[in-house]
Amino acid sequence: MKRICVFTGSSSGARADYGAAADRLADELVARGLTMVYGGASIGLMGRLADRVLSRGGEVVGVIPETLRAIEIEHPDLTELRIVGSMHERKATMSDLADGFIMLPGGLGTLDETFEMLSWAQLGLHRKPVGLLNVCGYYDRLIAFLEHAVDECFVKGDHRDMLILATEPASLLEQMAAYRPPDTAKIDRAVR
Repeated sequence: MKRICVFTGSSSGARADYGAAADRLADELVARGLTMVYGGASIGLMGRLADRVLSRGGEVVGVIPETLRAIEIEHPDLTELRIVGSMHERKATMSDLADGFIMLPGGLGTLDETFEMLSWAQLGLHRKPVGLLNVCGYYDRLIAFLEHAVDECFVKGDHRDMLILATEPASLLEQMAAYRPPDTAKIDRAVR
C-alpha cells in the first residue's frame, strides 16, 4: 500500500477524541510513508487530518467536485488537488488513486463513500482493504447492524468481514496491510 483514502467528516464532531484519533492516524500515515487521499476540504476532521499529515512532512491528495469547492472550502496547501465534475467522479477518482480506504467518524457522506467502496469490493470491482476506525464506539451500532444483516441473510459473512475493524490507527493499518480479499463474490451465488 502506498496511498490510503480516508473518508471522514467535514464537521469536527462533538468529542475531542475524534480529532485526537485523526491526529494519530495522520502520524501513522506519515510514519509509514503513506500518501493520504481524501475529499479536499480544509474544514472539520477532513481539514484537521490533512493539516496534520502536511505538518509532519507527508503528502496529501485532495479530490473535490467543482460544486463543493465553495461549500467545503477547498484546502489551499495540498500536495495535489484534483477538481472533478461530480460526487460520482470524486468517488471513482479517489478509488483509482488509493490502495485502501479508512473510515473515521463522519456523517452521511462518509457512510456513502465507505459503503460504495465495500459494495465495489463485494462485486469484485476492486480487491482493496476497507477499514473502519471505531473511535469511542462511534460505529458500534453500525457494526451491530451489519451483524444483523448477516443474521437476516442480506449480507454474506465473508462480505461483512471485508470491513476491517480497529480502535487504533496502527492496528488498523497493520490489518489492512495483511488483508486478503475473500474468494466469494456477490454475483457468484445468492446470500445464504
